[in-house]
Amino acid sequence: MPQLDDRIAVVTGAAQGIGRAIAEMLARRGAHVVVADINLEKAQATAQAIAASTGRRVIAVQTNVADSASAQATIDRTLAEFGRIDVLVNNAGTTRDTLLMRMSEADWDMVINLNLKGTFFCTKAAIRPMLRTKSGRIINISSVSGLAGNAGQANYAASKAGLVGFTKSVARELASRAITCNAVAPGFVPTALTNGLPDDLKAKAIEAIPLGRVGTAAEIAAAVVYLASDEAAYVTGHVLTVDGGMTMM
Repeated sequence: MPQLDDRIAVVTGAAQGIGRAIAEMLARRGAHVVVADINLEKAQATAQAIAASTGRRVIAVQTNVADSASAQATIDRTLAEFGRIDVLVNNAGTTRDTLLMRMSEADWDMVINLNLKGTFFCTKAAIRPMLRTKSGRIINISSVSGLAGNAGQANYAASKAGLVGFTKSVARELASRAITCNAVAPGFVPTALTNGLPDDLKAKAIEAIPLGRVGTAAEIAAAVVYLASDEAAYVTGHVLTVDGGMTMM
């Protein structure tokens, strides 16, 4: 497994679920981590647990990625604590699932603002210090829903598809400064966002997965660690699907 000795990583939405798994694996591979989450109490508990188990410096920062000032403040706090930022993982996200004919404007705006606009705010704040050091890794957590679509998730799929275009554009803009930007597109991974799905939908989802099982948060985290590492220095503008073959072409 690639090593990230003393890299400084910011992970949004890191208090629980996939974000927590990413933060923990980054720390286990040697990174110091900022656990950025809107729920400060959970973020603090997560940061303390990861620090205790890995021996890395891990701090919690309350972050509302959908607010530009909050996103900027998180990067400023990172620079104040660690002096630089090497890795940004844009993981924070939400769902408001319903059929399009029933979807309210508020449901649409909530998902787009958090999932897509939030990534814009955090990335814009992080690239200035990365440009100064002429190095950095930006990793956006997309979804197979953004690649193939999903009934009842027009807002979520649109936000995650938007991340793909955003990732490729940022990769082109920053490549000359040795800053890479990639995306990871998880398949069906049990999290707080999927726990509420009816059992019949979960069963259908598993039937559509060639490997015949759901994924794990650790498997998503492993992909992120690779993209954050020196081993991925020649990989940029790529979308790495971690989905058990669900969306293979």
